[in-house]
Amino acid sequence: MTITPPTIRSERLVLRPFRAEDFEPMADFYASEVSSFYGGPCNREEAFRKFAVYPGHWALRGFGPWALEEAETGAYVGLCGAWYPEGWYAPEITWALVEDQHGKGFATEAGLRALRHLYTESGWTTAVSVIAVDNVASQRVAARMGATHERDITYRYGDAQLWRHAAPEHLLND
Repeated sequence: MTITPPTIRSERLVLRPFRAEDFEPMADFYASEVSSFYGGPCNREEAFRKFAVYPGHWALRGFGPWALEEAETGAYVGLCGAWYPEGWYAPEITWALVEDQHGKGFATEAGLRALRHLYTESGWTTAVSVIAVDNVASQRVAARMGATHERDITYRYGDAQLWRHAAPEHLLND
């Protein structure tokens, strides 16, 4: 099955398929402490394996994370989109930004745009975000997106919170 992820836009971002040149900023991301809530830090070999999962998710599920690019400058921002590997809690909206892109509202903007797309184009009826208990910044993003803390869980990287996003009829009517 060949899936070409669609390119979608928000006010300031382009959510697009990953490209080979996106590996360098992602390798830097995974080498830094910023990635500690996303399975890092790790070396380039492991970073490549993690990076390859993003287009692989599209191929196997028909949806997945997008690369984020700032529309005005073309700067690589990070990733955001669907995540639902085998055995996961529920369809998830995930996000991770490279270090110099934090604090600009990009995660919230991308998350809302991705969620709207998945509700309208992929037929999702629910979504969660799994957020490490120490990742207060991502908890704030989830809250700004209208999600609510549903319960505490333990996942492969430690203790986390499961945040439930608004149902399509609530999100799409805003």
